Amino acid sequence: MIAHPVRCLGGRSIDFSRRIAVMAIVNRTPDSFYDRGATYALDAAIEKGRDAAAAGAEIVDVGGVPFAPGPALPIADEIERVVPVVAALAPIVAVSVDTFHPEVARAAIDAGASIVNDTTGLRDPCMADVVADSDATIVIAHSLAAPRTQHPLPRYDDVVRDVADFLRERRDLALCRGVPPERIVLDPGHDLNKNTRHSLELTRRFGELAELGDVLLVALSNKDFIGEALDRQRGERLSGSLAAAVWCATHGARIVRAHNVPETVDAMRMVEAIRGWREPAYELHNTRPEGNS
Repeated sequence: MIAHPVRCLGGRSIDFSRRIAVMAIVNRTPDSFYDRGATYALDAAIEKGRDAAAAGAEIVDVGGVPFAPGPALPIADEIERVVPVVAALAPIVAVSVDTFHPEVARAAIDAGASIVNDTTGLRDPCMADVVADSDATIVIAHSLAAPRTQHPLPRYDDVVRDVADFLRERRDLALCRGVPPERIVLDPGHDLNKNTRHSLELTRRFGELAELGDVLLVALSNKDFIGEALDRQRGERLSGSLAAAVWCATHGARIVRAHNVPETVDAMRMVEAIRGWREPAYELHNTRPEGNS
């Protein structure tokens, strides 16, 4: 059970006891793993975010630096990439900034971001200070390596237990730094310093992570564990991504980060309808005397 299910994101209230939010991905990078720079141009990034909001995404996650290993990008350049997109989208949708730099987080919050998505799990504790000094929510993801570095052959005694322990520890750090519990979201970090079997195990036992009592986010869209499980290349992983997202949603995930927004929104709305959280959009089938079989 979620301890604090009602959250305010971008001035909009979401009750995660009865709602599964879709977080759309907008990568303002020339080397993102999925779209290969398709939204690197400012106009393209803003358009993608607006389209995602129109398709039903409750959150748009804007990133200026990939998670994958690579050379450091100057902080000023990362700010230049993400802040104009945040400012353009914040009036219409809750905006998240995907960054591990406190300075970038501060600039994005000032521009209207309501969520900071830290895939390094507060490796820099000052990130918690920035969030605590604002109204923003922090997403704490599990990962092991220093930012943008390799972590070859990751090993876990028990990947679910180890990830849960890490998230508990980093959650406590955020709380100690003044972040209220109702502004913390946890992400087990599928594929982040994990091999395919690790990510499958996290997915299979996702219900154990839900016992942490926090709003949980999953970022598994089109990832390599789906490709390796199904022998599918990038661009062929939508069905696997939706299956994994639905599994996690039925076992406690409440935010699903996705590239394919309309399809993911439909999948999550269907989960909500099956659970009885959402009324059908309309009812015609077998509701008239003449029949509609």
